[in-house]
Amino acid sequence: MSNDGVNAGRRRFLVAATSVVGAAGAVGAATPFVGSWFPSAKAKAAGAPVKVNIAKVEPGQQMVAEWRGQPVFIVRRTEEILANLTKIEGSVADPESAASVQPAYVDKKTRAIKPELLVLVGLCTHLGCSPSFRPEVAPADLGPDWVGGYFCPCHGSRYDMAGRVYKAQPAPLNLPVPPHSYETDDVIVIGVDQEKA
Repeated sequence: MSNDGVNAGRRRFLVAATSVVGAAGAVGAATPFVGSWFPSAKAKAAGAPVKVNIAKVEPGQQMVAEWRGQPVFIVRRTEEILANLTKIEGSVADPESAASVQPAYVDKKTRAIKPELLVLVGLCTHLGCSPSFRPEVAPADLGPDWVGGYFCPCHGSRYDMAGRVYKAQPAPLNLPVPPHSYETDDVIVIGVDQEKA
């Protein structure tokens, strides 16, 4: 069989065109793959530090911020609340916060940088429900020994006003303290360590 009728120029053109289209397809397929190695703007924003103005939080009140899609409880504690923390040390499972998730620069008993300002991740350490803020003393539903704190409505775990879990609760650990720092007296930056601020 003879190749006399084959056009060599046409063959080179088809091979070149097929190679170019194949290379373009490879680049087109590789671009999203390589792009997936880098976080999106939404992902970067979700993990970014959050500035919270706490100027309007009155003593004994709580505000809730959001960081990394989680509620963060910020409480301005009174002298009475701080005094009650020492009264109930025998009732909490981890009074020295030895097994707690918290930065090393927070006080182990008050679980705060500034004793009057508590910053906690608001997710129960049992199954991740959000505990209710219950600052009242001795309410009928929580009993005469209750001096204020958090109550998880899902399975009944109780925490004091430092986020320390009471003994014999479904929750195994104290509420976590996120990394945080103070930009000013009224602005907390959640997600930035105090030591690095």
